[in-house]
Amino acid sequence: MSENRLAAGSLVLYKIRPARVSAVSDKIDIELEGGKIKRVRPKDITLLHPGPVRSLGELSAPVGDVDEAWELLEGSETTLAELAELVYGDYTPASAWATWELLADGLYFEGDPAAITARSAEQIQAEREVREAKAAEEQYEREFFERLGQNSFIEADRKRLAEVERVAFGSSDKSRILQALELQEKPEHAHRFLVKLGYWAREFNPHPRRLGLADRDPDIAVPELPDEERLDLTHLPAYAIDDEETHDPDDAISLDGDRLWVHVADVAALVTPDSEIDREARDRGANLYLPNRIIHMLPAGITPRLGLGLAETSPALSIGFRLDEQQEPTDIQITPSLIRAQRESYGQIDTEMGQEPFAILQTLTEGYRERRKAAGAASLDLPEVSVRVREGKVVIHPLVRSQSRNMVAETMLMAGEAVARFAQDRGIPIPFVAQPAPESPQVPQGLAEMYAYRRQLKPSQAKCTPEPHAGLGLQHYCRATSPLRRYLDLVTHQQLRAHLRGEPLLTPEQITERIALAAEGGRSVRKGEQLSNSHWKMVYLLQNPDWKGEGVVVDMMEKRATVIIPELALETRIRLQQEVPLNTVLKLAVREVDVPDRMAWFKVG
Repeated sequence: MSENRLAAGSLVLYKIRPARVSAVSDKIDIELEGGKIKRVRPKDITLLHPGPVRSLGELSAPVGDVDEAWELLEGSETTLAELAELVYGDYTPASAWATWELLADGLYFEGDPAAITARSAEQIQAEREVREAKAAEEQYEREFFERLGQNSFIEADRKRLAEVERVAFGSSDKSRILQALELQEKPEHAHRFLVKLGYWAREFNPHPRRLGLADRDPDIAVPELPDEERLDLTHLPAYAIDDEETHDPDDAISLDGDRLWVHVADVAALVTPDSEIDREARDRGANLYLPNRIIHMLPAGITPRLGLGLAETSPALSIGFRLDEQQEPTDIQITPSLIRAQRESYGQIDTEMGQEPFAILQTLTEGYRERRKAAGAASLDLPEVSVRVREGKVVIHPLVRSQSRNMVAETMLMAGEAVARFAQDRGIPIPFVAQPAPESPQVPQGLAEMYAYRRQLKPSQAKCTPEPHAGLGLQHYCRATSPLRRYLDLVTHQQLRAHLRGEPLLTPEQITERIALAAEGGRSVRKGEQLSNSHWKMVYLLQNPDWKGEGVVVDMMEKRATVIIPELALETRIRLQQEVPLNTVLKLAVREVDVPDRMAWFKVG
């Protein structure tokens, strides 16, 4: 179709829409849909029909038979005019435009107006399948967003919603769904959306996975306990005292005259340095204690073999010592042993504190505590609670500083100091634990002072060289009583066993490397525990919407009070009508709870 056939009234193609030629000169004036006139160059348009076309409104599609035309033309080439006659029986402006739309559609024909080719049957079938799939996807997409608008979903939607879940877990920061719903692509917003949708239960805890923490115990074969000489201490009563729900008892106490024994699960007898189990525990850093489950750093098979009191006799690494007149551990002995431990709860032992051996142990630990206090040990009695999930219900119990709990805590500190002294005197590299002194040491009184003083305390640090631990009031200290639960305790045990057996020790450089690696995993574990406890406290308040209790004002700033709720060990902020003295007790009721943001708001009264 030559451009010299163009005349006023011709039908042309401009871009992908029809136009009517209104005037022809060196340039061409065309009338577009809607009546707009535009001046264009000849090369900008393609002639579809010479006309005359009085109005673009005349281009209503005629009735034709596309399938019959395609069958006649299959495998051959034609023009737009010829195809219009085959399909619609005539070549008119209306049939020319309808034929162009067939060509543009691309199902039966392809090419340009001057050279149109009929596609093969195989091409048409493939194209139909593509179009049907696209149409089905578009239909699903419309229905999908309609369901989301009604806060519902079907099972088939789970695959699509996985992209939102990835944002909620912090593994992605992009979601087309959240964008379409005009929601922020942040974990908390994705979490809130999934709960509102019912995709996640309101109790669902995303924090461990958001931090990349393992969600199951290591699946590693546990070796057999080596046959070695052990000191037989089965004649001494040994008490493994802990909370009732504790499942990994790793320490016990015995009294042998004026000699105190702290027995610790002999984990290093099974887990040697750089073994597969050791490397896995090093990456994890510690057990992950969640209100609804425990994720161990060691394979599940180790605790039944080594937990104290779980069998008639238990292998242990026993730390024996006496306290001298200055209440310092002396005559320190460390040895693999065999003990006969009985498991007891703090509550049970509290009823027996006036009896032997607990009355003697309490006297020893009280003297030791006084020595630490005199050396500047921080005495903070801030509220602590146990958060547990039982059959879907959150249960929160305050941890009372009972006599038995204090006695056991002091005994474990004694063992830590004794091991640190033993290692330092013998040049054994271990992860010592130190803490710098606060700028203004004091003995805080009342909850508000304790809250303020805690912010002065610097974090404790594991180091290969011994330094004072100001918070405990000790010149030498290490953690050595929980090798089932903390990796660096296990490293200390590995070094002690190597020394006792005359085997090569890990070098200070190797210990420092282990400290760094375990610290990284340990930080994530502690954060996971803190966030999870906070999460489940919010769930507890959701489950108890009529909760009422007391809060203690520990800080005031322009009528905005920082309040600690002792029975929940929960810190919150409340705006008051007027400032009140610190340590004021307020009657509180829960007002609103936001689980994804781990926030609760309370009202006074």
